[in-house]
Amino acid sequence: MQKSNKPLIKHIPVFLEYCEVEKGLSPVSSKNYHNFLKVFVDWLDKSKLSDLLPHELTPEHVWEFRLYLSRKQDYKGAYLKKTSQSYYLRALRNLLKYLTDKDIVTLPSEKIKLPKLTDKDKQIKFLNFDQIEKLLSMPDTSNSSGLRDKAILEVLFSTGMRVSELTSLNLKQFNINDLIAGKIPDYVELNIIGKGGKMRTVYFSKRTLEWLTKYLKVRKDMLPPLFINYFHGGEKDSERRLSPRSIESLVRKYTMMAGLPVEATPHTLRHSFATDLLSHGADLRSVQELLGHSNVATTQIYTHITNAGLKNVYKNFHSGAKK
Repeated sequence: MQKSNKPLIKHIPVFLEYCEVEKGLSPVSSKNYHNFLKVFVDWLDKSKLSDLLPHELTPEHVWEFRLYLSRKQDYKGAYLKKTSQSYYLRALRNLLKYLTDKDIVTLPSEKIKLPKLTDKDKQIKFLNFDQIEKLLSMPDTSNSSGLRDKAILEVLFSTGMRVSELTSLNLKQFNINDLIAGKIPDYVELNIIGKGGKMRTVYFSKRTLEWLTKYLKVRKDMLPPLFINYFHGGEKDSERRLSPRSIESLVRKYTMMAGLPVEATPHTLRHSFATDLLSHGADLRSVQELLGHSNVATTQIYTHITNAGLKNVYKNFHSGAKK
């Protein structure tokens, strides 16, 4: 092990390249790591620690950074939730692991403690079916952008896709000619590349395909992205492909229009997709596959939501519960 004479922040670009090339992180995950570590760099700068060397990092520094995160506010003035704080700390922890693997002396990664989450912190936001229907009815489908938004909302709930997976969809993945000709199947099975570069199958319902077809019929271009930005007139993929942030904004807009009690995001629709399946009797392993979770323990976070229905099952069907 050796001490580096290069400041800690100077190791970050190489670490990000390592994550992309060696760990095979997707462009979205790599960008997230960059953003998380940028906050750490900003804290170092504000604390006049920009020249801090890897071996000079102490548990006290980490504690001060945690305090900084707990007091950090977003653009709405809301404080970072503990779950969000954990993302920044995990990025720092992985940076320290990388340095140790490269035989550079630094603070052991296990010294980075994550915030302890309460049951309230772990609580998942989801919409029930009536709320979903209300949300899906909000776009004005008399115009092209409204038809696009309607199709996006339908796809999110029908497939349970992550927002980054949705924005990566291309026209060539669908049989456009058949759809426009009215040959709409009961469902379409599509293989996508999800988180961690893993392939999985998602399903588009007939209802979703019908709205997707209505949107495609008003498209006047043949640009590769399935969902395009109507407010930018460029002809490049990068100029017209809708970004994850754009999708988040439109979901937030329609949630407000619907007057829903939950501040929904694209991930809320993913949660709602999983909860809907489990509450109607789908088994955990199948939902795990549909969501693309590597570990079934990740999927189990939804079970406490659907367990409320178990009481009724017990009361209605267990002999000992009947009078």
